[in-house]
Amino acid sequence: MPATPLSGSSMKHLLSLVASALVLGACTACAQDTQIERVQKALAQYIPEIKKEDIRETSAPGLYEVQAGPIYAYVTADGKFLVQGDLMNIETGEEITENRRREFRLTRLASLGPDSTIEFAPAKPRHVVTVFTDIDCGYCRKLHSEINEYNDAGITIRYVFYPRAGLGSDSYRKAEAVWCSADRKTALTNAKAGAPMNGDRHDCPNPVARDWQLGQELGLRGTPMMVLPDGEVVNGYVPAQQLAMRLDNPPRHDGLTN
Repeated sequence: MPATPLSGSSMKHLLSLVASALVLGACTACAQDTQIERVQKALAQYIPEIKKEDIRETSAPGLYEVQAGPIYAYVTADGKFLVQGDLMNIETGEEITENRRREFRLTRLASLGPDSTIEFAPAKPRHVVTVFTDIDCGYCRKLHSEINEYNDAGITIRYVFYPRAGLGSDSYRKAEAVWCSADRKTALTNAKAGAPMNGDRHDCPNPVARDWQLGQELGLRGTPMMVLPDGEVVNGYVPAQQLAMRLDNPPRHDGLTN
């Protein structure tokens, strides 16, 4: 049956409803912006560099999330009270803050192109794990000595440099030398086996300083630090088979059971 055309009065009424809805939506967005600006102003005396995009409404009524690098905190809507820590929905078990961290890690790691990491990949990879590594770290060396086991388990290890001693340190210079080598994978394997790096080039354009800064942004506390495909962090060495089991059966983070 063909639709009945709207009368002139009905069309005007419909347009009026649509316009009202648009105005209401715009007002709600304006109110939200005003509230975020109020929170930003209250925080400015403690965190002068805080920006509007660092403040977000949460699913908890009256609480706004504030992010400063790897640090998350929550502020009341009136801007008077701040709590630093993780927010969880105790009804569902959802890890609200940790889910934000996972999202942030994946967003930042997505900026790393294939030409800015060193990958050891199997012929048929099933998982990609990003590993922040230090050439002189004992457990980093242990992990790399078992690189074939990770590859045999279908895991690609994607290395990002994080010299724990800091910028300009011996470990930092070794990382630069590895990057400046003609064969980076072989150079990295040799360096982790303790081969001397004296005399190697370290003056080519390289991502080591940027990688180190990225580790700082992600709140790295030690190496190796693994970032899994879901954004979860594993601090320290994990054997290949144990890691493969975790990757094949990832836990849910929304409070629901698998």
